[in-house]
Amino acid sequence: MAEAAPAPLKTPSDISRNEASTVADALNAILADSYALYLKTKNFHWHVSGPHFRDYHLMLDDQATQILGTTDQIAERVRKTGNTTLRSIGDIARHQRITDNDRDFVNADDMLKELREDNLALVASLREAKDIVDEAKDNATSGILDDWTDQAEERAWFLFEASRKG
Repeated sequence: MAEAAPAPLKTPSDISRNEASTVADALNAILADSYALYLKTKNFHWHVSGPHFRDYHLMLDDQATQILGTTDQIAERVRKTGNTTLRSIGDIARHQRITDNDRDFVNADDMLKELREDNLALVASLREAKDIVDEAKDNATSGILDDWTDQAEERAWFLFEASRKG
């Protein structure tokens, strides 16, 4: 006798099915971008060199830790709306909009510039998601998006200030 397939997830939520799916799509894209940005930030942390090595190395490690810290919250918001989230590196790759950097060498100035631009792109995605969740009346996600936006803006600011000359 064949074993019955498990019942689909039926997480209770007062957000309509269509709205919850739209919220989940926006959050899953942000989750994929967060993982891509985390890995790129760690890559640059590992490979930064030059006269500001210590400062950049420590700053990038702090930023990577902060980015990774948001990923569980993002995935749990998706689940709380009754949806599923990313499952693998391949799934992340299919959803990410932040591009990878696989170059053998990137100078420190280019690292800071690229990460600054990526964080600002994440800010733009977070603002788009804010509109989506506000329309769905998902107040909890809306509030958390404000925090994530502030964190990404701060990272972009630090990267900008660290890259200034003179």
